[in-house]
Amino acid sequence: MSDALLKELFSLEGRVAVVTGGTGVLGGAMAQGLAGLGARVAVLGRNQERAGKAVASITAAGGEAIALLADVNSQPELLAARDTLLARWGRVDILVNAAGGNVAAANVPDDASLFDVPKEAFAQVFDLNLMGTLLPTQVFGRAMVEHNREGGKQPEGSIVNISSMAAIRVISRVAGYSAAKAAVDNFTRWLAVELARKYGAGMRVNAIAPGFFVGEQNRALLLNPDGSLTARGNKIIEHTPAGRFGEPEELISTLGWLCSPGARFVTGLVVPVDGGFNIFSGV
Repeated sequence: MSDALLKELFSLEGRVAVVTGGTGVLGGAMAQGLAGLGARVAVLGRNQERAGKAVASITAAGGEAIALLADVNSQPELLAARDTLLARWGRVDILVNAAGGNVAAANVPDDASLFDVPKEAFAQVFDLNLMGTLLPTQVFGRAMVEHNREGGKQPEGSIVNISSMAAIRVISRVAGYSAAKAAVDNFTRWLAVELARKYGAGMRVNAIAPGFFVGEQNRALLLNPDGSLTARGNKIIEHTPAGRFGEPEELISTLGWLCSPGARFVTGLVVPVDGGFNIFSGV
Protein backbone atom coordinates (compact mmCIF):
# COMPACT_ATOMS: atom_id res chain seq x y z
CA MET A 1 0.00 0.00 0.00
CA SER A 2 1.43 3.37 -1.00
CA ASP A 3 2.07 6.22 1.40
CA ALA A 4 -0.31 8.36 -0.63
CA LEU A 5 -3.14 5.86 -0.19
CA LEU A 6 -2.48 5.55 3.52
CA LYS A 7 -2.64 9.32 3.87
CA GLU A 8 -5.88 9.41 1.89
CA LEU A 9 -7.43 6.76 4.13
CA PHE A 10 -6.42 8.18 7.50
CA SER A 11 -5.74 11.90 7.12
CA LEU A 12 -8.26 14.37 8.53
CA GLU A 13 -6.93 17.32 6.50
CA GLY A 14 -9.65 19.82 5.71
CA ARG A 15 -12.13 18.43 8.22
CA VAL A 16 -13.67 20.33 11.12
CA ALA A 17 -14.09 18.55 14.45
CA VAL A 18 -15.99 19.47 17.62
CA VAL A 19 -14.89 17.83 20.87
CA THR A 20 -17.26 18.29 23.80
CA GLY A 21 -15.55 17.91 27.13
CA GLY A 22 -12.40 18.97 25.33
CA THR A 23 -11.06 20.65 28.47
CA GLY A 24 -10.80 17.33 30.35
CA VAL A 25 -7.90 14.89 30.45
CA LEU A 26 -9.27 12.42 27.89
CA GLY A 27 -11.20 14.96 25.82
CA GLY A 28 -8.15 17.21 25.68
CA ALA A 29 -5.93 14.39 24.46
CA MET A 30 -8.48 13.50 21.78
CA ALA A 31 -8.76 17.11 20.64
CA GLN A 32 -4.97 17.35 20.42
CA GLY A 33 -4.85 14.08 18.50
CA LEU A 34 -7.44 15.13 15.92
CA ALA A 35 -5.53 18.36 15.34
CA GLY A 36 -2.35 16.34 14.86
CA LEU A 37 -4.13 14.36 12.15
CA GLY A 38 -4.95 17.57 10.30
CA ALA A 39 -8.42 18.52 11.54
CA ARG A 40 -9.39 22.00 12.65
CA VAL A 41 -10.68 21.48 16.18
CA ALA A 42 -13.30 23.29 18.22
CA VAL A 43 -12.74 22.61 21.92
CA LEU A 44 -16.11 22.85 23.64
CA GLY A 45 -16.33 23.22 27.41
CA ARG A 46 -17.78 25.33 30.21
CA ASN A 47 -14.58 26.90 31.53
CA GLN A 48 -13.07 29.65 29.42
CA GLU A 49 -9.61 29.47 30.96
CA ARG A 50 -9.29 25.72 30.51
CA ALA A 51 -10.67 25.87 26.97
CA GLY A 52 -8.16 28.59 26.17
CA LYS A 53 -5.29 26.47 27.49
CA ALA A 54 -6.41 23.50 25.40
CA VAL A 55 -6.54 25.68 22.29
CA ALA A 56 -3.13 27.17 23.08
CA SER A 57 -1.65 23.68 23.41
CA ILE A 58 -3.01 22.69 20.00
CA THR A 59 -1.83 25.86 18.26
CA ALA A 60 1.60 25.60 19.88
CA ALA A 61 1.95 22.17 18.26
CA GLY A 62 1.08 23.63 14.86
CA GLY A 63 -2.64 22.83 14.79
CA GLU A 64 -5.65 25.05 14.32
CA ALA A 65 -8.27 25.33 17.07
CA ILE A 66 -10.88 27.56 18.64
CA ALA A 67 -12.65 27.50 22.00
CA LEU A 68 -16.43 27.16 22.22
CA LEU A 69 -18.05 27.87 25.58
CA ALA A 70 -21.20 25.85 26.24
CA ASP A 71 -22.83 23.46 28.67
CA VAL A 72 -23.76 20.23 26.86
CA ASN A 73 -27.11 20.26 28.67
CA SER A 74 -28.01 23.73 27.38
CA GLN A 75 -29.45 23.74 23.88
CA PRO A 76 -29.33 27.56 23.57
CA GLU A 77 -25.62 27.58 24.48
CA LEU A 78 -24.91 24.75 22.04
CA LEU A 79 -26.77 26.56 19.25
CA ALA A 80 -24.76 29.71 19.90
CA ALA A 81 -21.54 27.68 19.85
CA ARG A 82 -22.56 26.07 16.56
CA ASP A 83 -23.25 29.48 15.02
CA THR A 84 -19.81 30.68 16.12
CA LEU A 85 -18.18 27.61 14.60
CA LEU A 86 -20.04 27.85 11.30
CA ALA A 87 -19.22 31.55 11.03
CA ARG A 88 -15.53 30.67 11.44
CA TRP A 89 -15.15 27.46 9.44
CA GLY A 90 -18.48 26.95 7.68
CA ARG A 91 -18.91 23.23 8.34
CA VAL A 92 -18.87 20.36 10.83
CA ASP A 93 -17.47 16.96 9.83
CA ILE A 94 -16.69 15.28 13.15
CA LEU A 95 -18.37 15.35 16.56
CA VAL A 96 -16.74 13.68 19.56
CA ASN A 97 -19.08 13.51 22.54
CA ALA A 98 -16.45 13.31 25.29
CA ALA A 99 -18.33 15.32 27.93
CA GLY A 100 -19.64 13.17 30.75
CA GLY A 101 -18.73 11.78 34.12
CA ASN A 102 -20.02 10.31 37.32
CA VAL A 103 -22.22 11.80 40.04
CA ALA A 104 -21.19 10.69 43.53
CA ALA A 105 -24.75 10.61 44.88
CA ALA A 106 -25.68 8.02 42.22
CA ASN A 107 -23.07 5.58 43.55
CA VAL A 108 -23.84 2.68 45.88
CA PRO A 109 -20.99 2.32 48.43
CA ASP A 110 -20.38 -1.00 50.17
CA ASP A 111 -22.00 0.28 53.36
CA ALA A 112 -25.15 1.60 51.63
CA SER A 113 -28.00 0.31 49.46
CA LEU A 114 -29.44 1.07 46.05
CA PHE A 115 -32.76 1.56 47.84
CA ASP A 116 -31.37 4.77 49.34
CA VAL A 117 -30.05 6.36 46.13
CA PRO A 118 -32.10 9.50 45.37
CA LYS A 119 -33.95 9.67 42.09
CA GLU A 120 -32.47 13.11 41.47
CA ALA A 121 -28.94 11.68 41.48
CA PHE A 122 -29.81 9.14 38.80
CA ALA A 123 -31.46 11.88 36.75
CA GLN A 124 -28.38 14.07 37.08
CA VAL A 125 -25.94 11.39 35.87
CA PHE A 126 -28.25 10.57 32.94
CA ASP A 127 -28.42 14.27 32.05
CA LEU A 128 -24.66 14.55 32.08
CA ASN A 129 -23.95 11.45 30.00
CA LEU A 130 -26.99 10.60 27.87
CA MET A 131 -28.58 14.02 27.39
CA GLY A 132 -25.08 15.48 27.19
CA THR A 133 -24.57 13.21 24.17
CA LEU A 134 -28.02 13.66 22.64
CA LEU A 135 -28.15 17.48 22.61
CA PRO A 136 -24.74 18.09 20.95
CA THR A 137 -25.64 15.37 18.44
CA GLN A 138 -28.87 17.15 17.56
CA VAL A 139 -27.17 20.53 17.22
CA PHE A 140 -23.93 19.64 15.44
CA GLY A 141 -25.33 16.60 13.62
CA ARG A 142 -27.88 18.82 11.91
CA ALA A 143 -25.03 21.04 10.74
CA MET A 144 -23.28 18.00 9.21
CA VAL A 145 -26.37 17.07 7.23
CA GLU A 146 -27.36 20.57 6.15
CA HIS A 147 -23.89 21.64 5.00
CA ASN A 148 -23.62 18.76 2.57
CA ARG A 149 -27.20 19.07 1.38
CA GLU A 150 -26.61 22.68 0.41
CA GLY A 151 -23.86 21.52 -1.93
CA GLY A 152 -26.06 18.84 -3.45
CA LYS A 153 -23.90 16.08 -2.02
CA GLN A 154 -24.77 13.08 0.09
CA PRO A 155 -24.31 14.06 3.76
CA GLU A 156 -21.09 12.94 5.38
CA GLY A 157 -20.04 13.05 9.00
CA SER A 158 -18.62 10.98 11.82
CA ILE A 159 -20.02 11.06 15.35
CA VAL A 160 -18.01 9.29 18.04
CA ASN A 161 -19.52 8.88 21.50
CA ILE A 162 -17.48 8.04 24.58
CA SER A 163 -18.77 5.04 26.47
CA SER A 164 -17.17 3.19 29.39
CA MET A 165 -16.20 -0.24 30.69
CA ALA A 166 -19.05 0.33 33.15
CA ALA A 167 -21.47 -0.09 30.24
CA ILE A 168 -19.95 -3.44 29.27
CA ARG A 169 -19.03 -5.13 32.57
CA VAL A 170 -20.71 -4.92 35.96
CA ILE A 171 -18.51 -2.69 38.14
CA SER A 172 -19.47 -2.27 41.77
CA ARG A 173 -20.67 1.04 43.21
CA VAL A 174 -21.22 3.01 39.99
CA ALA A 175 -24.90 2.16 39.49
CA GLY A 176 -26.07 5.41 37.89
CA TYR A 177 -22.99 5.92 35.73
CA SER A 178 -23.15 2.33 34.46
CA ALA A 179 -26.78 2.67 33.44
CA ALA A 180 -26.18 6.04 31.78
CA LYS A 181 -23.21 4.80 29.74
CA ALA A 182 -25.15 1.66 28.74
CA ALA A 183 -27.78 4.04 27.41
CA VAL A 184 -25.07 5.84 25.42
CA ASP A 185 -24.08 2.50 23.86
CA ASN A 186 -27.66 1.76 22.87
CA PHE A 187 -28.13 5.29 21.51
CA THR A 188 -24.93 4.89 19.46
CA ARG A 189 -26.25 1.78 17.74
CA TRP A 190 -29.74 3.19 17.26
CA LEU A 191 -28.43 6.44 15.80
CA ALA A 192 -26.05 4.62 13.45
CA VAL A 193 -29.03 2.87 11.86
CA GLU A 194 -31.21 5.98 11.86
CA LEU A 195 -28.72 8.29 10.17
CA ALA A 196 -27.56 5.78 7.58
CA ARG A 197 -31.12 4.92 6.56
CA LYS A 198 -32.31 8.54 6.38
CA TYR A 199 -29.22 10.35 5.12
CA GLY A 200 -27.01 7.70 3.55
CA ALA A 201 -23.92 5.70 4.41
CA GLY A 202 -21.79 8.83 4.71
CA MET A 203 -23.29 9.57 8.13
CA ARG A 204 -21.63 7.26 10.65
CA VAL A 205 -21.92 6.84 14.42
CA ASN A 206 -19.56 4.82 16.61
CA ALA A 207 -18.31 4.83 20.18
CA ILE A 208 -15.12 4.22 22.13
CA ALA A 209 -15.28 2.45 25.50
CA PRO A 210 -12.13 3.43 27.41
CA GLY A 211 -10.82 1.11 30.05
CA PHE A 212 -9.33 2.63 33.18
CA PHE A 213 -7.49 5.88 32.66
CA VAL A 214 -6.46 8.14 35.52
CA GLY A 215 -8.39 11.40 35.28
CA GLU A 216 -9.55 14.20 37.51
CA GLN A 217 -12.66 12.45 38.81
CA ASN A 218 -11.20 9.03 39.61
CA ARG A 219 -7.61 9.77 40.64
CA ALA A 220 -8.30 9.50 44.38
CA LEU A 221 -10.20 6.23 43.81
CA LEU A 222 -7.31 4.63 41.95
CA LEU A 223 -4.15 6.16 43.41
CA ASN A 224 -2.93 7.11 46.86
CA PRO A 225 -1.26 10.52 47.32
CA ASP A 226 2.14 8.84 46.98
CA GLY A 227 1.16 7.34 43.59
CA SER A 228 0.70 3.80 44.85
CA LEU A 229 -2.47 1.87 44.03
CA THR A 230 -5.52 2.04 46.25
CA ALA A 231 -7.32 -1.22 47.01
CA ARG A 232 -9.79 -0.49 44.19
CA GLY A 233 -6.99 0.48 41.84
CA ASN A 234 -5.21 -2.78 42.61
CA LYS A 235 -8.35 -4.81 41.83
CA ILE A 236 -8.64 -3.08 38.47
CA ILE A 237 -5.02 -3.77 37.55
CA GLU A 238 -5.45 -7.41 38.58
CA HIS A 239 -8.34 -7.66 36.10
CA THR A 240 -6.53 -5.84 33.29
CA PRO A 241 -4.34 -8.26 31.30
CA ALA A 242 -2.11 -5.38 30.17
CA GLY A 243 -1.32 -4.80 33.85
CA ARG A 244 -1.59 -1.02 33.87
CA PHE A 245 -3.89 1.95 33.43
CA GLY A 246 -4.28 3.48 30.00
CA GLU A 247 -2.57 6.65 28.81
CA PRO A 248 -4.88 9.33 27.28
CA GLU A 249 -2.84 9.38 24.05
CA GLU A 250 -3.71 5.71 23.52
CA LEU A 251 -7.24 6.72 22.54
CA ILE A 252 -6.08 8.82 19.60
CA SER A 253 -5.39 6.14 17.00
CA THR A 254 -8.80 4.50 17.50
CA LEU A 255 -10.54 7.86 17.38
CA GLY A 256 -8.61 8.93 14.29
CA TRP A 257 -9.53 5.69 12.51
CA LEU A 258 -13.24 6.01 13.34
CA CYS A 259 -13.28 9.60 12.07
CA SER A 260 -11.31 8.91 8.90
CA PRO A 261 -12.23 7.71 5.39
CA GLY A 262 -10.51 4.45 6.33
CA ALA A 263 -13.55 3.61 8.47
CA ARG A 264 -16.17 4.66 5.92
CA PHE A 265 -17.87 1.23 6.13
CA VAL A 266 -17.78 1.12 9.95
CA THR A 267 -20.83 2.26 11.90
CA GLY A 268 -22.68 1.24 15.04
CA LEU A 269 -19.51 -0.13 16.68
CA VAL A 270 -18.43 0.28 20.32
CA VAL A 271 -14.66 -0.19 20.42
CA PRO A 272 -13.01 -1.08 23.75
CA VAL A 273 -9.62 0.52 24.40
CA ASP A 274 -9.00 -1.16 27.70
CA GLY A 275 -5.93 -3.35 27.89
CA GLY A 276 -8.15 -6.42 27.79
CA PHE A 277 -10.27 -5.62 30.86
CA ASN A 278 -13.58 -6.45 29.15
CA ILE A 279 -12.53 -9.96 28.10
CA PHE A 280 -10.87 -11.16 31.31
CA SER A 281 -12.84 -13.13 33.89
CA GLY A 282 -10.12 -12.82 36.51
CA VAL A 283 -9.36 -16.53 36.36
